[in-house]
Amino acid sequence: MLKPTIFREYDIRGIADEDLVDENVVLLGKGIGTFLGRQGSKTLVIGRDVRLSSPRLRDALVKGLQSTGVNVIDVGVTLTPIQYFAILHLNADGGVMITGSHNPIDYNGLKISKKGVVPVYGEQIQEIRKIIESDDFATGAGEIVEKNVMDDYVTTLKSKLKFNKKLKIVIDAGNGTAGLVAPKLWEDMGCDVECIYCEPDGRFPNHLPDPTVLKYVVDLQEKVLETGADLGIGYDGDSDRVGVIDEKGRMIFADTLLAILSREVLDRNPGSEIVFDVKCSQALPEEIRKHGGKPLMWKTGHSLLKAKMKEINSPLAGEMSGHIFYADDYFGFDDAIYVSGRLMQILSNTDQKLSEIVDEIPHFESTPEIRIDATDEDKFNVVADIADYFKKSYDAIDIDGARVLFGDGWGLVRASNTQPVLVLRFEAKTKDRLQEIIEVFKTKLREYPSIKFSDEDFAIA
Repeated sequence: MLKPTIFREYDIRGIADEDLVDENVVLLGKGIGTFLGRQGSKTLVIGRDVRLSSPRLRDALVKGLQSTGVNVIDVGVTLTPIQYFAILHLNADGGVMITGSHNPIDYNGLKISKKGVVPVYGEQIQEIRKIIESDDFATGAGEIVEKNVMDDYVTTLKSKLKFNKKLKIVIDAGNGTAGLVAPKLWEDMGCDVECIYCEPDGRFPNHLPDPTVLKYVVDLQEKVLETGADLGIGYDGDSDRVGVIDEKGRMIFADTLLAILSREVLDRNPGSEIVFDVKCSQALPEEIRKHGGKPLMWKTGHSLLKAKMKEINSPLAGEMSGHIFYADDYFGFDDAIYVSGRLMQILSNTDQKLSEIVDEIPHFESTPEIRIDATDEDKFNVVADIADYFKKSYDAIDIDGARVLFGDGWGLVRASNTQPVLVLRFEAKTKDRLQEIIEVFKTKLREYPSIKFSDEDFAIA
């Protein structure tokens, strides 16, 4: 039986050996094949990450897809951005990437795209669920071929990026897919590359591949300082999210990174809209305006931002989780390899160190993303209730959860679309005020029995 909770806002995700057993994945393949087939899709590209469950999910998914009459191009073990690239490069009608991304080892999931790498999300995910629940499947006998597009992808990146001086970099691939491409690519581009955890290993023996979590980048920070590198680059499990460490060993949050990247993009595309999610610092819209751009705050979620970006023809978008999307001289999807290349290109064209560029961005006291345990059954109702509570006394932006504005700071609470957690972030002009805003939220959160957290979860560094 398929749990309704695996059908998330912008992907299908669950515990591999419980929610995504073979018979369930066959049904998902039938549902996806039927849904896309009825929209005219005849050929779909599938790829998979290095998780131990991914080969099994691949076989079951292919069985389901083929049974609906769609043809399958299998690009094998690969990066999510390469699977996206393959859809465009091979002129396919869409595709499915099998990946658990940065989630715990026992998870896996499916990211679904239409032609043009248009994300399938929201109500469309629920339509797939309804097709499965009503047993309303198309029938046929699709064919399957295997193709390797990795070399074509690498050639494309080399044609789009140029480094004007030698950079010393450290890569932490988190034993995910980036190790298949990034080390050799950046060496070929003239970089001095030091690599840690670049061997793909679905057991993730060193740390979970999430370069936006402070405890997972400690080794990268230490290696940057030890080697005197210009920067450190962390990639997540399927290489669509990036984390950056400056030469001083400091983590550069994605909103600061987006502010840096937006400068170059706005030089090339004056007056453009830059899209970012509700978790980003107030410094980001200030920086976008300063450089002649138009800031647009939007909902968190890679599919949601990607869709909004296409809708308004934005050249750049990004979110705090490390998904960053370039349409400026690129394809508009989230590609951590390309994004890190654009940053290195910027660094190669200046005598400034990365830390000096970072320090030009206005500084607020802020927390990283804080994740506290909730239940999938309750999390959205809790956030809705909290939003109603705060809106009685404060201005609040409620496009995605509640970003409560206090005048000299803000606090955000929203429900994760991928895990049974609430995601929070806080920002203020001083550390004391930051702590006060955090305490306001903690007091309210204690009213909900299904929400679990400790004071340590909210500790300010």
